[in-house]
Amino acid sequence: METEITNKPSRQKVTFIVLISIISVFIIYYSIMSMTSPVRKLEEIKNKFGSKSAENNEVDQRILMDSTYLKLLKEKAFLQSRVLMAETDSIYLTINLADSTANLEICGVVVHKAKMNSVKTSQILVKGNENTILSMLASPFTISHAFATIKKEPLMIKMAPKDTSEYKPDIMPDTSITEPVNYILEMKGGIRIYVYQEENVKFNDRMSHLSFDIKDKLRDTWSALKNVAVLKVPEYHPFIKLRLPRTDAKIIFRAIPKNGQIAVYS
Repeated sequence: METEITNKPSRQKVTFIVLISIISVFIIYYSIMSMTSPVRKLEEIKNKFGSKSAENNEVDQRILMDSTYLKLLKEKAFLQSRVLMAETDSIYLTINLADSTANLEICGVVVHKAKMNSVKTSQILVKGNENTILSMLASPFTISHAFATIKKEPLMIKMAPKDTSEYKPDIMPDTSITEPVNYILEMKGGIRIYVYQEENVKFNDRMSHLSFDIKDKLRDTWSALKNVAVLKVPEYHPFIKLRLPRTDAKIIFRAIPKNGQIAVYS
């Protein structure tokens, strides 16, 4: 009897240690896989868009590092993307990080311009190989998914009155004017563009922003855990995060087609 009483706590202790060890190993493994993710994404971009120059070509290397040459490449890449989008006869978005503007265009003509309050860019897009990134930006991005706090196409269903005697004016306030506007545009290549409203004065605005970010992180964490569980490196998403006035952010989101295109000038 005494032996059974003595062994029971011992087994619980061993079980506890085993569980802690398993959890610790998984956390270490998850951390390593997560740190590998950006490196893997950068290699993927290099393999797809990187230029292959001749070996021991010192002249080419000097040109590729020249600031004037890189500036011309940026302008060329941006214009190439705009030309490709203009040929579609559809409205599209251009993001100019140099002058902090987001523009809606159609056939090369700007129909709406918005000034960005702040911009934050993924390190891969800033400190990666500039020539490789510019090669990627030479083609427009295509939206594959969108997550937003507002509806893409708001609908209001009304019952038509039989005559004027049954007509009743709307008494519900128009909340769409003040509703928080935050959304993510995910591109087919995995790049994400986060758009947050500039206004964060009201408590509802701050809570909406916080809730939106938490949901995004939970989606990414769940996706990463599923990949790690099958020994796959989690997907890394290079990002551009910008703040726009609420009205401009809403106009842009509802104007761009579901699978619309975006060009970026870095």
